[in-house]
Amino acid sequence: MHRLRVKFAMPLLALLTVSAQAFTLPADSRQLVLGLADRWSSNNLTLQLFEQQVGRWVAVSDPIPARGGRDGLAWGRGLHPLTMPGAVKREGDRKTPCGVFAIGGAYGYAADRDVRRRANLPYHRIVAGDLWVEDARSPKYNQFIALGRPADSDWERRQQMRLGDPAHSLKLFIAHNAPPTVSAGAGSAIFFHLWRAGGEPPTAGCTAMTRDRLTQLIAWVDPAQKPLYVLLPKDVYAKVRAEWRLP
Repeated sequence: MHRLRVKFAMPLLALLTVSAQAFTLPADSRQLVLGLADRWSSNNLTLQLFEQQVGRWVAVSDPIPARGGRDGLAWGRGLHPLTMPGAVKREGDRKTPCGVFAIGGAYGYAADRDVRRRANLPYHRIVAGDLWVEDARSPKYNQFIALGRPADSDWERRQQMRLGDPAHSLKLFIAHNAPPTVSAGAGSAIFFHLWRAGGEPPTAGCTAMTRDRLTQLIAWVDPAQKPLYVLLPKDVYAKVRAEWRLP
């Protein structure tokens, strides 16, 4: 295999280690995507966008239908405590990571000028030499790599970001199990992306929605406001809502 040239198209927010007793949403986060599922096994999700206004969360969108992983939800690795009861996300389990996550930059097939977004939201146009490493044995697991040339080894082709797939033509990174504290085998390549066949099929673990809704989300996200994605089953949301200072 050729020597890889590693390039990070955008800075990823560091994960925080917190105790269950002390956890609340970061005080400097002023944008929030709240996602709820009826139960742990659900792959139908409802999202809503919120902003901090005068010290409280205010809804700035109507409810957004979305699809999650085929086999429901499991706790991911994000900003929330890792001591909560319930299944834990693993590579290939087809579950959507739930918890509290930073939101990273956007990726897609379109030219930079054709993507509606804030100037401070990084965007990378996907080309043939772009990889997202899903091999848990690799030291670059769950990281973006720009080869600067087409993938030419079997390993590189297996890690290649999808080209020619409408569902992955536009996506926004969800910082589950993200650098600098990546845990091997804990799940990789988690994004907001476009859903398939009108939202009929579930995903392999990502959060999917219509093009209009994803375009709206990407245009709204402002990295200066430290945006978060909070995804929870409804019963867990009811238990932690006050303590975590959720809407």
